[in-house]
Amino acid sequence: MDADGDAQAWRLSEAEIERLVEEDLRFGDLTTRALGIGAHPGRMTFAARPALVLSGVDEAARLLTRLGATVSFAAKAGGTYDPGAPLLTAEGPAAALHAGWKVAQTVMEWASGIATLTHDIVVAARAVKPGIPVLCTRKSVPYTRHLSLKAVIAGGGEVHRLGLSDTLLIFPEHRVFLGDDLATAITTLKRRVPERAVMVEVTSEAEAMAAAAARADVIQLEKFTPDAVRALVCRIARHGDGRPVIAAAGGINAGNAAAYAAAGADTLVTSAPFHAKPADIQVRISPV
Repeated sequence: MDADGDAQAWRLSEAEIERLVEEDLRFGDLTTRALGIGAHPGRMTFAARPALVLSGVDEAARLLTRLGATVSFAAKAGGTYDPGAPLLTAEGPAAALHAGWKVAQTVMEWASGIATLTHDIVVAARAVKPGIPVLCTRKSVPYTRHLSLKAVIAGGGEVHRLGLSDTLLIFPEHRVFLGDDLATAITTLKRRVPERAVMVEVTSEAEAMAAAAARADVIQLEKFTPDAVRALVCRIARHGDGRPVIAAAGGINAGNAAAYAAAGADTLVTSAPFHAKPADIQVRISPV
């Protein structure tokens, strides 16, 4: 189902599926009802227009089923599909098909847009540095994080942070309350939360070197140029376990991912997929 095969971990709850349905159908489908065609049997097919990496298909299938349609075919999420490739087919009464049509299409187009752009960034980066991780931040559109990050994984990316509670990341905005004493901040976190890695976001070469000296586990270079990343990768000494990990962040996209990977970054951190243009998916409804 997902690129990593972990379907259940990213499965939306029944309440979340119901919310998708209710947003568009709370007061019924006036046009279909007024035309009196709701009971007519029909078939609805979804197909890729341009090539895309598919996501959102599982949610689309579930909401169509919830509305009374029968899904006879659903392509695998995380797969790459050529123009014209079938993605989803459902049969049922016209009322069910029309009720789910636009919601299903919108979810698939939006999620597939994220998955496709993630895939483009991953491919660009790995063309010069095979295996480099591309991680997406928590800066998704509000209320969409679950589907957004699921789409990122479908596109071959991974999750940088699910939220504030799962990782330790010291921002400059934290350090203003600590007298900018980075070494003390890192030592404090390693003592109080010893099982977690300590990440530090830095905005200058001096801050990066200070974070390395204080034995940060991950140094996140915010808006550094590829040349600046390359220079720091050469300067920062690694410990026996390979740390600190050097992460390039801020403005990473499909156009510059290769340059940052070639500069020697260990991982790329990006929010770009969340602003992807939705994929274009064609829907046809016909009587049977």
